[in-house]
Amino acid sequence: MKVSKKRAAALLAAVCLAGMLSACGGQAEEPSSRQIFAMDTAMALTVYGTESSAAVQAAEEELMRLEALLSRTSEDSPVTALNRAGGRQTVVGEELTALLDAAGTYSRKTGGAFDPTIAPVVLAWGFTTGHNRVPDPEEVASLLETVGMEHVHLDGGTAWMDPETQMDLGGIGKGYASDRMAEIFRRYEIPRATAALGGNVLAWGTRPDGTPWRVGVQDPRSPEDSSALACLLHLENAFAVTSGGYQRHFESEGQSYHHIIDPATGYPAQSGLTSVTVVADCRRDDAAGLPGNGTMCDALSTALFVMGEEKALDFWRTSGLEVELVLVTEDGRVVVTKGLAELFEEIEESGYRYEIVS
Repeated sequence: MKVSKKRAAALLAAVCLAGMLSACGGQAEEPSSRQIFAMDTAMALTVYGTESSAAVQAAEEELMRLEALLSRTSEDSPVTALNRAGGRQTVVGEELTALLDAAGTYSRKTGGAFDPTIAPVVLAWGFTTGHNRVPDPEEVASLLETVGMEHVHLDGGTAWMDPETQMDLGGIGKGYASDRMAEIFRRYEIPRATAALGGNVLAWGTRPDGTPWRVGVQDPRSPEDSSALACLLHLENAFAVTSGGYQRHFESEGQSYHHIIDPATGYPAQSGLTSVTVVADCRRDDAAGLPGNGTMCDALSTALFVMGEEKALDFWRTSGLEVELVLVTEDGRVVVTKGLAELFEEIEESGYRYEIVS
Protein backbone atom coordinates (compact mmCIF):
# COMPACT_ATOMS: atom_id res chain seq x y z
CA MET A 1 0.00 0.00 0.00
CA LYS A 2 1.03 3.61 -0.49
CA VAL A 3 0.07 6.72 1.41
CA SER A 4 0.92 10.36 0.81
CA LYS A 5 3.22 12.30 3.14
CA LYS A 6 0.41 14.61 4.17
CA ARG A 7 -1.94 11.74 5.00
CA ALA A 8 0.86 9.85 6.75
CA ALA A 9 1.39 12.78 9.12
CA ALA A 10 -2.30 12.72 10.03
CA LEU A 11 -2.20 8.97 10.52
CA LEU A 12 0.86 9.18 12.73
CA ALA A 13 -0.97 11.64 14.96
CA ALA A 14 -3.55 8.92 15.56
CA VAL A 15 -1.03 7.10 17.71
CA CYS A 16 -1.44 9.66 20.47
CA LEU A 17 -4.74 11.43 19.75
CA ALA A 18 -8.15 10.52 21.05
CA GLY A 19 -11.73 11.02 19.95
CA MET A 20 -12.10 8.17 17.47
CA LEU A 21 -15.30 6.15 17.41
CA SER A 22 -15.22 2.95 19.37
CA ALA A 23 -15.80 -0.39 17.69
CA CYS A 24 -18.83 -1.02 19.87
CA GLY A 25 -21.93 1.12 19.78
CA GLY A 26 -20.41 4.01 17.84
CA GLN A 27 -19.71 6.06 20.98
CA ALA A 28 -16.43 7.90 21.44
CA GLU A 29 -14.06 6.63 24.10
CA GLU A 30 -12.49 9.42 26.12
CA PRO A 31 -8.88 8.58 26.94
CA SER A 32 -6.61 9.78 29.71
CA SER A 33 -3.43 11.33 28.35
CA ARG A 34 -0.20 12.49 29.95
CA GLN A 35 2.94 14.20 28.67
CA ILE A 36 6.00 13.31 30.74
CA PHE A 37 9.71 14.11 30.60
CA ALA A 38 11.69 11.25 32.09
CA MET A 39 14.89 9.36 31.33
CA ASP A 40 16.06 12.39 29.31
CA THR A 41 13.17 11.82 26.88
CA ALA A 42 9.80 13.39 26.08
CA MET A 43 7.15 10.71 26.59
CA ALA A 44 3.44 10.53 25.80
CA LEU A 45 0.79 8.19 27.22
CA THR A 46 -2.75 7.80 25.92
CA VAL A 47 -4.85 5.26 27.81
CA TYR A 48 -8.45 4.12 27.34
CA GLY A 49 -10.82 2.25 29.64
CA THR A 50 -12.65 2.66 32.93
CA GLU A 51 -9.37 2.60 34.86
CA SER A 52 -7.50 4.87 32.46
CA SER A 53 -6.89 7.69 34.96
CA ALA A 54 -5.50 5.34 37.58
CA ALA A 55 -3.36 3.57 34.97
CA VAL A 56 -1.89 6.84 33.65
CA GLN A 57 -1.03 7.94 37.19
CA ALA A 58 0.57 4.59 37.95
CA ALA A 59 2.50 4.74 34.68
CA GLU A 60 3.88 8.22 35.41
CA GLU A 61 4.95 7.17 38.90
CA GLU A 62 6.63 4.10 37.46
CA LEU A 63 8.57 6.12 34.89
CA MET A 64 9.82 8.42 37.66
CA ARG A 65 10.82 5.39 39.72
CA LEU A 66 12.71 3.88 36.81
CA GLU A 67 14.55 7.14 36.16
CA ALA A 68 15.77 7.08 39.76
CA LEU A 69 16.70 3.40 39.48
CA LEU A 70 18.54 3.46 36.16
CA SER A 71 20.14 6.91 35.92
CA ARG A 72 23.94 6.96 35.76
CA THR A 73 24.00 10.69 36.60
CA SER A 74 21.76 10.68 39.68
CA GLU A 75 23.76 10.76 42.90
CA ASP A 76 21.45 8.27 44.59
CA SER A 77 20.84 5.65 41.91
CA PRO A 78 22.17 2.10 42.30
CA VAL A 79 23.78 2.41 38.84
CA THR A 80 25.78 5.37 40.11
CA ALA A 81 26.73 3.40 43.21
CA LEU A 82 27.88 0.50 41.04
CA ASN A 83 29.94 2.79 38.81
CA ARG A 84 31.62 4.39 41.82
CA ALA A 85 32.31 1.15 43.67
CA GLY A 86 35.74 0.66 42.10
CA GLY A 87 35.29 -3.09 41.81
CA ARG A 88 33.63 -3.61 45.20
CA GLN A 89 30.51 -5.73 45.47
CA THR A 90 27.45 -3.47 45.57
CA VAL A 91 23.86 -4.11 46.58
CA VAL A 92 21.73 -3.11 43.57
CA GLY A 93 18.56 -5.11 44.20
CA GLU A 94 16.97 -8.00 42.36
CA GLU A 95 15.24 -5.86 39.72
CA LEU A 96 18.41 -4.15 38.54
CA THR A 97 20.30 -7.45 38.71
CA ALA A 98 17.69 -8.99 36.38
CA LEU A 99 18.08 -6.10 33.94
CA LEU A 100 21.87 -6.37 34.03
CA ASP A 101 21.53 -10.09 33.42
CA ALA A 102 19.27 -9.40 30.42
CA ALA A 103 21.81 -6.88 29.10
CA GLY A 104 24.48 -9.56 29.33
CA THR A 105 22.28 -12.05 27.52
CA TYR A 106 21.66 -9.71 24.59
CA SER A 107 25.30 -8.72 24.49
CA ARG A 108 26.27 -12.37 24.12
CA LYS A 109 23.52 -13.10 21.58
CA THR A 110 24.65 -10.21 19.40
CA GLY A 111 28.35 -10.97 19.65
CA GLY A 112 28.94 -7.80 21.66
CA ALA A 113 27.22 -5.46 19.18
CA PHE A 114 25.05 -4.39 22.12
CA ASP A 115 27.15 -3.52 25.15
CA PRO A 116 26.10 -1.12 27.95
CA THR A 117 29.69 -0.91 29.23
CA ILE A 118 30.56 1.23 26.19
CA ALA A 119 29.70 4.24 28.39
CA PRO A 120 33.29 5.58 28.82
CA VAL A 121 33.80 5.60 25.05
CA VAL A 122 30.51 7.40 24.45
CA LEU A 123 31.55 9.92 27.10
CA ALA A 124 34.90 10.46 25.34
CA TRP A 125 33.00 11.40 22.18
CA GLY A 126 30.96 13.87 24.23
CA PHE A 127 27.56 12.43 23.38
CA THR A 128 26.45 12.34 27.02
CA THR A 129 27.74 15.84 27.84
CA GLY A 130 27.05 17.78 24.66
CA HIS A 131 30.73 18.70 24.38
CA ASN A 132 31.44 16.70 21.25
CA ARG A 133 34.94 15.92 20.04
CA VAL A 134 36.82 13.24 18.11
CA PRO A 135 39.01 11.38 20.63
CA ASP A 136 42.53 10.27 19.79
CA PRO A 137 42.89 6.64 18.65
CA GLU A 138 45.14 5.92 21.64
CA GLU A 139 42.44 7.16 24.02
CA VAL A 140 39.81 5.03 22.33
CA ALA A 141 42.02 1.93 22.45
CA SER A 142 42.69 2.44 26.15
CA LEU A 143 39.00 2.87 26.97
CA LEU A 144 38.04 -0.24 24.98
CA GLU A 145 40.09 -2.33 27.39
CA THR A 146 37.42 -1.66 30.03
CA VAL A 147 34.48 -2.47 27.72
CA GLY A 148 32.71 -5.83 27.72
CA MET A 149 30.06 -7.58 29.78
CA GLU A 150 32.69 -10.08 30.88
CA HIS A 151 33.80 -7.31 33.28
CA VAL A 152 30.37 -7.37 34.99
CA HIS A 153 29.59 -9.90 37.73
CA LEU A 154 26.24 -10.67 39.34
CA ASP A 155 25.28 -12.57 42.47
CA GLY A 156 21.69 -12.41 43.68
CA GLY A 157 20.85 -8.78 44.36
CA THR A 158 24.47 -7.65 44.23
CA ALA A 159 26.80 -6.73 41.38
CA TRP A 160 30.37 -5.64 40.86
CA MET A 161 32.51 -4.66 37.91
CA ASP A 162 36.20 -4.79 37.20
CA PRO A 163 37.91 -1.47 38.01
CA GLU A 164 37.42 1.27 35.39
CA THR A 165 34.42 -0.48 33.80
CA GLN A 166 31.32 1.72 33.73
CA MET A 167 27.65 0.90 33.18
CA ASP A 168 25.09 2.93 31.21
CA LEU A 169 21.67 1.34 30.74
CA GLY A 170 20.37 4.12 28.48
CA GLY A 171 20.43 1.74 25.52
CA ILE A 172 18.01 -0.64 27.21
CA GLY A 173 16.27 1.40 29.90
CA LYS A 174 13.40 2.84 27.85
CA GLY A 175 12.71 -0.63 26.46
CA TYR A 176 12.44 -1.91 30.01
CA ALA A 177 10.17 1.04 30.81
CA SER A 178 7.88 -0.01 27.96
CA ASP A 179 7.76 -3.50 29.48
CA ARG A 180 6.64 -1.93 32.74
CA MET A 181 3.99 0.12 30.91
CA ALA A 182 2.62 -3.11 29.42
CA GLU A 183 2.47 -4.67 32.89
CA ILE A 184 0.54 -1.65 34.23
CA PHE A 185 -1.93 -1.77 31.34
CA ARG A 186 -2.41 -5.47 32.00
CA ARG A 187 -2.89 -4.94 35.73
CA TYR A 188 -5.53 -2.24 35.22
CA GLU A 189 -7.25 -4.26 32.47
CA ILE A 190 -6.73 -1.49 29.95
CA PRO A 191 -8.31 -2.42 26.59
CA ARG A 192 -6.23 -0.06 24.43
CA ALA A 193 -3.40 2.41 24.91
CA THR A 194 -0.25 3.84 23.41
CA ALA A 195 3.00 4.72 25.13
CA ALA A 196 5.58 6.68 23.14
CA LEU A 197 8.84 6.68 25.10
CA GLY A 198 11.23 8.40 22.74
CA GLY A 199 12.02 5.87 20.00
CA ASN A 200 10.15 3.17 21.92
CA VAL A 201 6.46 2.73 21.07
CA LEU A 202 4.00 0.39 22.78
CA ALA A 203 0.80 -0.19 20.79
CA TRP A 204 -1.53 -1.88 23.28
CA GLY A 205 -4.68 -3.47 21.89
CA THR A 206 -6.27 -1.71 18.92
CA ARG A 207 -7.65 1.73 18.19
CA PRO A 208 -11.21 2.45 19.40
CA ASP A 209 -12.59 1.56 15.97
CA GLY A 210 -10.95 -1.86 16.16
CA THR A 211 -8.22 -1.18 13.61
CA PRO A 212 -4.48 -1.38 14.37
CA TRP A 213 -2.54 1.61 15.68
CA ARG A 214 -0.59 3.47 13.01
CA VAL A 215 3.05 3.94 13.95
CA GLY A 216 5.35 5.97 11.74
CA VAL A 217 9.02 5.13 11.16
CA GLN A 218 10.86 8.46 11.03
CA ASP A 219 12.67 9.32 7.81
CA PRO A 220 16.32 9.55 8.93
CA ARG A 221 16.98 12.10 6.20
CA SER A 222 14.58 14.57 7.86
CA PRO A 223 14.96 14.07 11.62
CA GLU A 224 13.56 17.50 12.50
CA ASP A 225 10.33 16.94 10.54
CA SER A 226 8.03 14.59 12.46
CA SER A 227 5.77 14.29 9.40
CA ALA A 228 8.60 12.89 7.27
CA LEU A 229 8.28 9.11 7.39
CA ALA A 230 10.17 6.24 5.80
CA CYS A 231 7.14 3.96 6.17
CA LEU A 232 4.06 3.41 8.27
CA LEU A 233 3.35 0.34 10.42
CA HIS A 234 -0.10 -0.96 11.40
CA LEU A 235 0.41 -2.57 14.80
CA GLU A 236 -1.60 -4.01 17.65
CA ASN A 237 -0.25 -5.54 20.85
CA ALA A 238 3.28 -4.76 19.81
CA PHE A 239 6.47 -3.00 20.73
CA ALA A 240 8.24 -1.02 17.99
CA VAL A 241 11.67 0.34 18.89
CA THR A 242 13.78 2.45 16.55
CA SER A 243 17.48 3.35 16.75
CA GLY A 244 19.21 5.60 14.26
CA GLY A 245 22.36 7.59 13.83
CA TYR A 246 20.28 10.65 12.91
CA GLN A 247 19.09 11.04 16.51
CA ARG A 248 22.34 12.54 17.84
CA HIS A 249 25.33 13.54 15.77
CA PHE A 250 27.91 16.28 15.19
CA GLU A 251 30.30 17.38 12.48
CA SER A 252 34.05 17.87 12.72
CA GLU A 253 36.31 18.89 9.84
CA GLY A 254 33.58 18.12 7.33
CA GLN A 255 32.79 14.64 8.63
CA SER A 256 29.64 13.64 10.49
CA TYR A 257 29.78 11.42 13.59
CA HIS A 258 26.72 9.82 15.17
CA HIS A 259 26.19 8.49 18.68
CA ILE A 260 25.82 4.74 18.06
CA ILE A 261 29.28 3.47 18.88
CA ASP A 262 30.51 0.11 17.63
CA PRO A 263 31.91 -1.65 20.73
CA ALA A 264 34.43 -3.46 18.51
CA THR A 265 36.08 -0.25 17.27
CA GLY A 266 35.10 2.54 19.66
CA TYR A 267 33.98 4.65 16.68
CA PRO A 268 30.49 5.42 15.33
CA ALA A 269 29.19 2.34 13.52
CA GLN A 270 29.71 2.48 9.75
CA SER A 271 27.09 -0.12 8.88
CA GLY A 272 25.34 1.30 5.83
CA LEU A 273 22.14 1.74 7.85
CA THR A 274 20.46 4.96 8.92
CA SER A 275 17.87 3.38 11.22
CA VAL A 276 16.65 0.04 12.53
CA THR A 277 13.17 -0.67 13.89
CA VAL A 278 12.52 -3.89 15.81
CA VAL A 279 8.94 -5.10 16.33
CA ALA A 280 7.77 -7.81 18.74
CA ASP A 281 4.63 -8.94 20.56
CA CYS A 282 3.93 -7.10 23.83
CA ARG A 283 1.69 -9.78 25.38
CA ARG A 284 3.80 -11.65 27.88
CA ASP A 285 1.89 -12.58 31.01
CA ASP A 286 4.96 -13.90 32.82
CA ALA A 287 6.90 -10.63 32.46
CA ALA A 288 5.77 -8.97 35.70
CA GLY A 289 8.81 -7.32 37.22
CA LEU A 290 11.17 -8.90 34.68
CA PRO A 291 12.68 -7.67 31.41
CA GLY A 292 10.46 -8.63 28.48
CA ASN A 293 10.18 -8.05 24.74
CA GLY A 294 10.36 -4.27 25.06
CA THR A 295 13.79 -4.64 26.64
CA MET A 296 14.79 -7.09 23.94
CA CYS A 297 13.68 -4.77 21.11
CA ASP A 298 15.62 -1.86 22.62
CA ALA A 299 18.83 -3.86 22.87
CA LEU A 300 18.45 -5.37 19.40
CA SER A 301 17.67 -2.09 17.64
CA THR A 302 21.10 -0.80 18.68
CA ALA A 303 22.92 -4.07 18.02
CA LEU A 304 21.44 -4.61 14.56
CA PHE A 305 22.27 -1.03 13.58
CA VAL A 306 25.89 -1.76 14.49
CA MET A 307 25.84 -5.07 12.58
CA GLY A 308 24.60 -3.64 9.28
CA GLU A 309 22.04 -5.01 6.84
CA GLU A 310 23.51 -8.39 5.96
CA LYS A 311 24.43 -9.45 9.49
CA ALA A 312 21.19 -8.03 10.90
CA LEU A 313 19.13 -10.13 8.50
CA ASP A 314 21.25 -13.20 9.23
CA PHE A 315 20.60 -12.61 12.94
CA TRP A 316 16.86 -12.28 12.27
CA ARG A 317 16.84 -15.56 10.37
CA THR A 318 18.90 -17.60 12.81
CA SER A 319 18.55 -16.17 16.34
CA GLY A 320 15.29 -17.89 17.19
CA LEU A 321 13.93 -14.60 18.59
CA GLU A 322 10.41 -13.70 17.45
CA VAL A 323 11.04 -10.23 16.04
CA GLU A 324 10.47 -8.42 12.76
CA LEU A 325 12.61 -5.63 11.31
CA VAL A 326 12.50 -2.44 9.27
CA LEU A 327 15.97 -1.43 8.04
CA VAL A 328 16.48 1.96 6.40
CA THR A 329 19.69 2.03 4.38
CA GLU A 330 22.10 4.77 3.36
CA ASP A 331 21.52 3.93 -0.30
CA GLY A 332 17.81 4.76 -0.11
CA ARG A 333 16.05 1.46 0.60
CA VAL A 334 13.54 0.37 3.23
CA VAL A 335 14.01 -3.34 3.91
CA VAL A 336 11.06 -4.99 5.67
CA THR A 337 11.05 -8.58 6.97
CA LYS A 338 8.22 -10.81 5.80
CA GLY A 339 6.29 -10.82 9.09
CA LEU A 340 5.50 -7.14 8.51
CA ALA A 341 4.63 -7.52 4.83
CA GLU A 342 0.91 -6.99 5.45
CA LEU A 343 1.43 -4.46 8.25
CA PHE A 344 3.35 -1.66 6.58
CA GLU A 345 2.61 1.09 4.07
CA GLU A 346 4.99 2.74 1.69
CA ILE A 347 5.16 6.52 1.78
CA GLU A 348 4.31 7.97 -1.61
CA GLU A 349 7.02 10.24 -3.04
CA SER A 350 9.43 9.38 -0.22
CA GLY A 351 12.10 8.45 -2.72
CA TYR A 352 12.78 5.14 -0.96
CA ARG A 353 12.75 1.76 -2.66
CA TYR A 354 10.87 -0.88 -0.67
CA GLU A 355 11.92 -4.51 -0.31
CA ILE A 356 10.32 -7.45 1.51
CA VAL A 357 12.81 -10.11 2.59
CA SER A 358 12.34 -13.63 3.88
